[in-house]
Amino acid sequence: MTAVTISTVHDVAGLGAVADYLSDVWHTPRTAPPYPAEVLHSLVHAGGAVHAAHAGQRLAGASVAVFGPPAGQDAYSLVAAADRGLGHAVKQAQRAWALERGARTMRWTFDPLVGRNARFNLVKLGAAGTEYLVDFYGPMTDGVNDGDESDRLTVTWDLAEPRKPYETGDREAAPVSHLAPDGAPLARRDLGDLHIWCRVPGDAVALRAADPALALRWRHAVREVLTGAFAEGFTATGMSRDGWYTLTRSEEEAA
Repeated sequence: MTAVTISTVHDVAGLGAVADYLSDVWHTPRTAPPYPAEVLHSLVHAGGAVHAAHAGQRLAGASVAVFGPPAGQDAYSLVAAADRGLGHAVKQAQRAWALERGARTMRWTFDPLVGRNARFNLVKLGAAGTEYLVDFYGPMTDGVNDGDESDRLTVTWDLAEPRKPYETGDREAAPVSHLAPDGAPLARRDLGDLHIWCRVPGDAVALRAADPALALRWRHAVREVLTGAFAEGFTATGMSRDGWYTLTRSEEEAA
């Protein structure tokens, strides 16, 4: 098995390699990376961290984090990407870095239509979805997001005590509240008003490439459910293997 090492990067050459890696992940020309090396260098100089994961000599993952308000208590992950199987290790390296500097929480955003990322964030890491942001970045022109609206879900990760997955409840027994663009149930809501479940497409990235119009219909449908749920005090606490978010709230919030 190839040894994996993860360390912070400070030198110009190393930061340039991270910029190239992120270009490859987001399918942009290396001459126009999503995070140029000079920007990464400035973030490091300002007290942020660029982590790089190497599998042997090969760069196989990277992340960028800074501190956000309240000062010294919250870290913000600008970007994290890794080859298959290394994502958890990269996030744990960010977590250790932030904890060593006194942070208690870390936040970041991701595309709520991408179920595999939701499962990683909410189930494997134990973060919670706390905010829905409509078209957060405006139009994007990279090779992954081009042609879509850039809705994002903010997750908050308790660094000292990551949340254990919540009980998901009885989804199939709950009444259907919304239908998806494919005609099947999109959302269900239990009669006790403590759980909402919302489905996402099986592979949103592939769908966006194959049928942008249909992908946008999914975007708007999921947006309607999730923005309404967050406005009522729900939090995203789980994602099933078959693509269903679980959103929960307490009895006090439901009252």
